[in-house]
Amino acid sequence: MRRQRAKHRPVPVVSSYRGRRLRQAIPWLAALPVLPGLVLILIRPLGMRFSGFLLLALAAVLLAEVYLRRWARRSGTGWWCQLAFRAVLALVLVPLAIIEICVMHEGGKEPPEEPADAVIVLGAGVNGTQPSLSLRTRLDAAADYLTANPDIPAVLTGGQGYGEEITEAACMYDYLTEHGVDADRLILEEAASNTAENFAFSRELLKEAGVDPSTDTVAVVTNDFHIARAKLLAARNGYGYAVGVPAELPWIHLEINYYLREAFAMVKSFLFD
Repeated sequence: MRRQRAKHRPVPVVSSYRGRRLRQAIPWLAALPVLPGLVLILIRPLGMRFSGFLLLALAAVLLAEVYLRRWARRSGTGWWCQLAFRAVLALVLVPLAIIEICVMHEGGKEPPEEPADAVIVLGAGVNGTQPSLSLRTRLDAAADYLTANPDIPAVLTGGQGYGEEITEAACMYDYLTEHGVDADRLILEEAASNTAENFAFSRELLKEAGVDPSTDTVAVVTNDFHIARAKLLAARNGYGYAVGVPAELPWIHLEINYYLREAFAMVKSFLFD
């Protein structure tokens, strides 16, 4: 009797409705990064627009993967397209990951203990006549370094950009002198519009101050995420011994945003600067 009852036990029927709903929901799940990405892009005071664009790019990649996987199930051509898409993605992401590791490694180094022969403070944004958050952290780091090493000159480098009422160099000069740095030590370079020009235009000023950038040690004050690219561009402009003096941003979400952006900036500088 037990065997007969077992034979007639109803077999559970698995409904395909739940699976179909899950497949329909996957594209919506892949598109989830779009909303926070748009928020970060549109709310500019957050300072995380680059992270917003990355989230949009992530959503695009996820959606492409979803539809390519569906195509691959139906067609051999779709399978090859999916394979090519993944290969291209790996060729992009793996080098960027390696560059990101290098950027983080350089940014995490401590400033050198031995004093340099000169200092370059790289410019950043100015809000009217006041330093932006990024520039203020660089200036605080520069003030500490110059106070600890009172006998070396410093080049303040940066021209006047959009929305800035004075040059970045002039803003830095005002800030440092207000914080006790001797004005006679400060050399202004007010023409540069990017990091490569910062080093190119500062080189002649250092030579006039008796410092040879090709043989003497030059301390470069900038944000920690920017150290790796600054050293790359310094070497390209004839600086033989550039060392980093990193300045940290006060909020971790900004650090993450700029560290992510810097990997792409490194590629741009390597190819074009």
